[in-house]
Amino acid sequence: MLKGIHLTLMMGPAVLVPAPSLVMDALDSVEVTTASGSASGFQLSFQFNSRSALNQILLIAGVQAASAYTPPLRVLMFVTMNGTAQPLFDGVMTHIAVQPGANGSSGTLSMTGEDLTRMMDNYDWSGLPYAAMSIEARVALICAKYASFGIVPLPVSAIYPDTPIPAEKIPAHNGTDLEYLQELAHLCGYVFYIEPGPAPGTSVAYFGPEIKVGVPQPALNVDMDAYTNVESLSFNFDSTRGVLPIVYVQLPVAHVPALPIPIPASNPLQPPLGLLPSPLTRVSLLKDTAKLKPLEALKRGVAEAARSQDAVSANGELDVLRYGRMLKARQLVGVRGAGLAYDGLYYVQSVKSTLKRGQFKQSFQLSRNGLISITPRVPA
Repeated sequence: MLKGIHLTLMMGPAVLVPAPSLVMDALDSVEVTTASGSASGFQLSFQFNSRSALNQILLIAGVQAASAYTPPLRVLMFVTMNGTAQPLFDGVMTHIAVQPGANGSSGTLSMTGEDLTRMMDNYDWSGLPYAAMSIEARVALICAKYASFGIVPLPVSAIYPDTPIPAEKIPAHNGTDLEYLQELAHLCGYVFYIEPGPAPGTSVAYFGPEIKVGVPQPALNVDMDAYTNVESLSFNFDSTRGVLPIVYVQLPVAHVPALPIPIPASNPLQPPLGLLPSPLTRVSLLKDTAKLKPLEALKRGVAEAARSQDAVSANGELDVLRYGRMLKARQLVGVRGAGLAYDGLYYVQSVKSTLKRGQFKQSFQLSRNGLISITPRVPA
């Protein structure tokens, strides 16, 4: 790998052990994709031939991982930069593809997989009751099943908390654990994902709003001569994205028609990152909320508003060595040198990391809910 950058690969069906030198020598490239609100994935590409022991090792591991009576093949990767280990991926293998070589050239063996949310999507638990349990309590209980994988639940309370009374309603599980967690997140305007770290072999199962506050990562500099640290960066502004949701609330004690309540664009789930907010060009009438409780109806409206405000997006690519660190998804980052409208803080929506011998690059996507920076200066 690169000078100052070392990749550590650990694998195992139950106990993680460092990959043998035979596997590391054949490793050609690594791709890891991390995105907000969706599962992360990886792909490992190996060079091999039909007589290589690597062929038998990985195929046997794949057969074992596919068995219902053995644990899946877990894959853990972390990168050590300048003496500091940073988690890159933690998940399980799902597929192996082999492309034999031709005319004496080496073949390619590709191993792909998903993060640990894949383990939550194996069994259907529909009908399991959750009497008198809030949403965050249900999330913590579901995630507790996977403590053996080093998963620590981190649920955030709903903005409008509502614990159902058993005499009125008992919520029931719907689908697999992952499907039910995603359903709850959608209702609250939240996201659910598993983030590897902080220590190798441990992960945090986050259930809550997209965190768009905190200390930003080092700024992405464009068109700043010697200070430029990105290879490319382009921006897009969608003026038609903004939506004003209107929920209908039926008061249980009043015999009056359902009351329409507009949900403002500025809400706790979307703190402003731009001085000039995204314009509201459409109205969304959520008439089906009239049959819900008032708090549930408000949660639906806030969730709809949260999903429709990021009118500004950016796509780019950087070299990790020049940037000085790995850019991480689901955090803030500053942008400098793009001009008055597009400078400022952004939310890192997704990052795709590509490692090859002598090369470590990342392509990324950013988003923001307005134009013009809210800060007079972007932190370097």
